[in-house]
Amino acid sequence: MSGQGTIAGRYELGDRLGLGGMSTVLVAFDTRLERYVAIKLLAEHLADDATFVTRFRREAMAAARLVHPNIVQVYDYGLDEPSGRYYIVMERIVGPSGAQVLRDRGRLPIDEAVDWIAQACRGLEYAHRAGVVHRDVKPGNLLRSEGDGTIKLADFGIAKTASEESSITQVGSVLGTAAYLAPEQAAGEEAGPAADLYGLGVVAYQLLAGRLPYEAASLTELALKQQREVPPPLHHVDPSIPPALAVAVERALALRPGARYASADEMRQAIIDGARGVGPDQDATRVVGGHPDETAATTVFGGGPGTESAPVVLPREPRPPRSGVVAPAGGSGRRVAQDAPPPRPPATRSSRRKKRGAFRRLVTVLLLLALLVAAGAAAYIATSQDKASVHLRDVVHDNANQVIDDLTQLIQDNTR
Repeated sequence: MSGQGTIAGRYELGDRLGLGGMSTVLVAFDTRLERYVAIKLLAEHLADDATFVTRFRREAMAAARLVHPNIVQVYDYGLDEPSGRYYIVMERIVGPSGAQVLRDRGRLPIDEAVDWIAQACRGLEYAHRAGVVHRDVKPGNLLRSEGDGTIKLADFGIAKTASEESSITQVGSVLGTAAYLAPEQAAGEEAGPAADLYGLGVVAYQLLAGRLPYEAASLTELALKQQREVPPPLHHVDPSIPPALAVAVERALALRPGARYASADEMRQAIIDGARGVGPDQDATRVVGGHPDETAATTVFGGGPGTESAPVVLPREPRPPRSGVVAPAGGSGRRVAQDAPPPRPPATRSSRRKKRGAFRRLVTVLLLLALLVAAGAAAYIATSQDKASVHLRDVVHDNANQVIDDLTQLIQDNTR
């Protein structure tokens, strides 16, 4: 222990385990129960900010009610009066996070990546059934115990319970790590369990491919790419990945929340089946996500005689951007894209010729009418002198050429 002091009169602080924007995580020794724990301390400069204190307390309350092997257990929460610092005491996990594994190894073998995702799904399934949405699923919040290889979901710092009537998220602001945000989160909308499945889908893609499905330099660029682009199918990135597994991961990345999995347990089973080369509805062609405007893939299962039943994924055209994609600007959202009016279909050569012919006929008729007016004026002057009469008749025809001929004759009759 590094001797950084004591919190709440019983937790002796030790080495730092992690550092975030709003808190620091340290290893600590609980002198009362004589065990090592992890303790999260809210940053000192945020202790007077009611919003961050509420969020910190929210994490403690949300996580403390979740007792599951795949979720980091919360033991205690409070305010250390002498130091004025808020703290959360948690189960200590000895082992790397998913972010550390990706940094050290780049990517994981299929079976190991599937194990990470399947266990994370179990933790999310339990949290969702308890009415808790994590809202920040990412590799750094997945911890692997070195003892038994258990994957545990950590850091419910921006979690929200279904029973809460209001969210700590201000209108238009976005919480969570950008690359793992579901499209509805990036748009500043309310995030439900489907947002957690999207985040886990991004994690799955990254663990298997060693890269993110969308590479973006800002949240604005990410939101636009989510709307317009289809991520490269995993089995195209790495041919050793079963196409059925690629399809299973891609469904979690569907734009529309309703097109993703109905539950984390359904996602877990699809990932496990996909790793074995088993896909959904192998006797039919289906669009993953079940909605025609989704960024997904058409999956064709089955093959000819003597071939293995394996899915072939054909990428679909990406969906055009939705109206009013929202991106954060200094903590608040702003619109970055609007629906453009549909382009006019290009005119064919024959239609252009018809338009030019009609225009010429119209100009000719107008010129003749102008001449007729002038002739009528001349005829009027002549009749005032010669007492002659002006000849008039109806000129009505469907054929433009006939109209021109009759107008010409009428002009001649009145200008003799």
